[in-house]
Amino acid sequence: MITKGTFPTDILEEFRTPLYYYNTELLRDTLDVVNNESKKYDHYHVHYAIKANANNNLLKIVRESGLGVDCVSGGEIQAALKAGFSSDKIVFAGVGKSDWEINLGLDNNIFCFNAESIPELEVINELAIAKGKTAAIALRINPNVAANTHHYITTGLKENKFGIDLSHLDHVIDVMTTLKNLKLIGLHFHIGSQILDMSDFEALCARINELQDQLDAKGVKLELINVGGGLGIDYEQPDQNPIPNFAPYFETFHKNLKMRAGQSLHFELGRSIICQCGSLITKVLYVKEGVNKKFAIVDAGMTDLIRPALYQAYHKIENITSEAEAEVYDVVGPICESSDIFGKDIELNKTKRGDIIALRSAGAYGEIMASQYNCRTLPAAYYSEDFL
Repeated sequence: MITKGTFPTDILEEFRTPLYYYNTELLRDTLDVVNNESKKYDHYHVHYAIKANANNNLLKIVRESGLGVDCVSGGEIQAALKAGFSSDKIVFAGVGKSDWEINLGLDNNIFCFNAESIPELEVINELAIAKGKTAAIALRINPNVAANTHHYITTGLKENKFGIDLSHLDHVIDVMTTLKNLKLIGLHFHIGSQILDMSDFEALCARINELQDQLDAKGVKLELINVGGGLGIDYEQPDQNPIPNFAPYFETFHKNLKMRAGQSLHFELGRSIICQCGSLITKVLYVKEGVNKKFAIVDAGMTDLIRPALYQAYHKIENITSEAEAEVYDVVGPICESSDIFGKDIELNKTKRGDIIALRSAGAYGEIMASQYNCRTLPAAYYSEDFL
């Protein structure tokens, strides 16, 4: 957590802002809760969705906790291997896998490919034949289940690019029987991100149950079901709710999903594991008086944290060096884009040049999405355990 007096402000004398600051103790506590809650059910397996944050130091902590990893690119597979993840705990998803990425997975004998189309299956089979290997496959199904979240991060509807449409599943399975270097081991689903309403996951369970009944009637047996991730976090009150409520999340699947004998259930959690442990730390460059408002102009921009510009996402913004009475500001960055705004009409303790601002809940889709637009330097990362 970042609160007044807890952030080591002295590091700013040596390191320039903006920077990412990670509370590694909170990350470990979160992973402990994930393990404790998921292990109540002996057939549950949790993979960390590396797309949320691929910082090597954080990946090592995740790996030490015993989780597997969900990758959506060859680069993420490389990052997972570098961090020490066992290849048999790596799942490779993604709608557009290139040949070199597939070969990387095959060469490293990864656990499973989550495949999304017949053309992809044909290419994986062709490359597997060339290597004399058999690739394990989970078919990503588009369940046409709506999630109550931002339309940019819902992934389970018919109009989304992801997955195989339900009406095509029988044909895809028939095609797979002709692809001798592939082994169908399961079905994969992911309906979206930042989901807080468990009824969305209940609807997913109902759809999976229907599909399993249909497949049973055809004699298709599956080793695993992968329900993706999607559990959200509390962006508005990160200190009050630093660890998401994982218990009802896992319990929802336990109560509503009708697993077959011997099947394992896999999860791909990212944001809910990593988000609350990270903050973007920035310094106030200027306070500018507008006609009807004040602007706190900071040295971080949309290049360092793009979520507010891309998703209109909310991050709690705090002045962690001021104790003065609150005033209202628009908090904006230096990028030459009108969308480079972190928040409008934000109450901050009275702010002046040199004050330190924390943008909270930035551990997921923050550092990993940073860019060098405007020829800016990528933000550095620092960790709470280094300042104990």
